[in-house]
Amino acid sequence: MQDDKNLSEIEIENQKIIENTELNIWEALVPVVILMGLLAYNIFCANGAWLGDYSNQYILLIGGGIAAGVGFLNKVSVKRMVLEIWENWKSVFIPVLILFLVGALAGTWLISGIIPAMVYYGLQVLSPAIFLPASVIIAAIISIATGSSWTTSATVGIALVGIGSALGIPSGMIAGAVISGAYFGDKMSPLSDTTNLAPAMAGTDLFTHIKYMAYTTVPTIIVTLIIFTILSGTTDTTGSADISNLLSSINKSFNITPLLFIVPFVVIVMILLKTKPLIALGTGVVLAAIFAFTFQHNVLIGLAETKLESIINAILSDTQIKTDNEKLTELFSSGGMNGMLWTIFLIICAMVFGGIMDAIGALAKITKALLSIASSVFGLFASTVVSCLGLNIVASDQYLAIVIPGKMFKQAYEDKGLAPENLSRTLEDSGTVTSVLIPWNTCGAYQSSVLGVGVGEYALYAFFNYLSPFTTLLFAAFRIKIKQLASK
Repeated sequence: MQDDKNLSEIEIENQKIIENTELNIWEALVPVVILMGLLAYNIFCANGAWLGDYSNQYILLIGGGIAAGVGFLNKVSVKRMVLEIWENWKSVFIPVLILFLVGALAGTWLISGIIPAMVYYGLQVLSPAIFLPASVIIAAIISIATGSSWTTSATVGIALVGIGSALGIPSGMIAGAVISGAYFGDKMSPLSDTTNLAPAMAGTDLFTHIKYMAYTTVPTIIVTLIIFTILSGTTDTTGSADISNLLSSINKSFNITPLLFIVPFVVIVMILLKTKPLIALGTGVVLAAIFAFTFQHNVLIGLAETKLESIINAILSDTQIKTDNEKLTELFSSGGMNGMLWTIFLIICAMVFGGIMDAIGALAKITKALLSIASSVFGLFASTVVSCLGLNIVASDQYLAIVIPGKMFKQAYEDKGLAPENLSRTLEDSGTVTSVLIPWNTCGAYQSSVLGVGVGEYALYAFFNYLSPFTTLLFAAFRIKIKQLASK
């Protein structure tokens, strides 16, 4: 999801799990309960603006402060907490750089005409009747090929949101379809880092894991496609009647040519060839700037005094292309690197909270408590799911949501006579896919920022992501495809 080792470059297989015998479960839960309470108050009572524009960030820091207080009372040194925060920050350094480059990419792809060209041709190919299921399939194919839901959103995801919005389809639905397809592809791709990480933690091999995961993943994506097909047929749209006007407006504002697709094609090929993401995305920014100079003379002149100034502004700050269509004017806007600062600050604050919770031993304590109540096979699966979900919320990172339960629950699965692929599949079905549903999780923050759609808007429509844990629990409850260890 975040997602492939190429993309995140996070080496987390050797993640240490810190335990603290001084800490009890109730103390471990204090920061979590307060954090959840403050976030709930901010969202439902203060419309997200309790402490200003950066409310969630400040709340995460408050939660971190409370966790530090609990740590002090339980003999945890400041040095340990600072070191864990630093380790967390180091782990997201590359993703933060990627976020900056995605902001620059969005700005340059806008002024070069690449995004408008995607919308222009997409409007003629993707009708409202098939748009949502088609978006799921397109995102799934790109994600399987690249092993990265992040790359999928930053390329075809942006285009699909633009096309669907022009057709009058709610942006939350479109983002939900893109994310559903992207996370399906990410789970099933051997190039994905989480798909490699889960079997490593559980003690099985990659292709056994993928094959076994297909039992729950394929039915879930089929149900998702059926739901989106129904939604496509019942959603009121205005785009079909306005298509000719939209196409005319785009043509007036931009020089549209198929040659513009050379840039995204080059970027995707570089990613498929396992070029480092920073190089691939950076190449996309540079090529888009060159294409802007070549094809969009009038656009650049209309934005600033010189062409170079227009491109620099697009990379760094807000850019909006005015058209004679209000819907398109709203669509053809970008925040550049500046537009990513809110998300980056959110990730940094989440890493503070998660780092302190890990340093004081709270994450290990909560996971152990869940493990202790797993008396039956179904209880073991349910505890794993809850643990993964909880760590996505508390640690704000999908990798920790796989690593910590993977290490904690491995022996318990063996003791129950269950093959390790049961654990690896459950880790992916509940840890990987639900990360994007948490606004302050690195995945939720990234997808929301890149697609320009709030987590609250798309979460309801990310059917694949929240149905996956239910599917794995359903299989566990009815003992469907629950493989036993040969020795048992």
